Amino acid sequence: MNRSDQYIGLCRLLMLALLGGSAMAGEVPAGGAADLRAQVWAAECAFARSMAERDLPAFERHLSEQALFFGSSQVHRGKPAVLAAWKGFYEGAQAPFSWAPDSVEVLGDGTLAHSTGPVRNPQGELVSRFASVWRQEAPGQWRIVLDKGVPLTAAERERAKEAPAKPLCP
Repeated sequence: MNRSDQYIGLCRLLMLALLGGSAMAGEVPAGGAADLRAQVWAAECAFARSMAERDLPAFERHLSEQALFFGSSQVHRGKPAVLAAWKGFYEGAQAPFSWAPDSVEVLGDGTLAHSTGPVRNPQGELVSRFASVWRQEAPGQWRIVLDKGVPLTAAERERAKEAPAKPLCP
């Protein structure tokens, strides 16, 4: 076997090891996936509670340093910009809106999660839906990295009037 054949063989072995290792490391055990979804669900509910309880420091604790929030007219990049944009929502006795997850999914490797759910005005009427991406920054520590609300269409608002609101967070 010449040097070139040895090199090709070594490259093949390395590729197999990398592919095999990443395939094994890339999936969370079945019970682990449910636990991770529960962690993100709890984080999203605590994040929403920060608004209901008018607790801006609690809101801040859920933000990644690289958080990216899509506002109605601009994108807020980084924790300081998101805090500045959301500070006004935390002023006053009554929250201007509320939200709760109705769906959470976690990547197979357990590093990122997506949550989505209804956003309601102070009267409890469904006005939009949010979509958020969470990153596990330390074991069991989820922080939000992306967030965007999407207004409902007129048809969706009409359908929402027919369906009673269900409590989604404890």
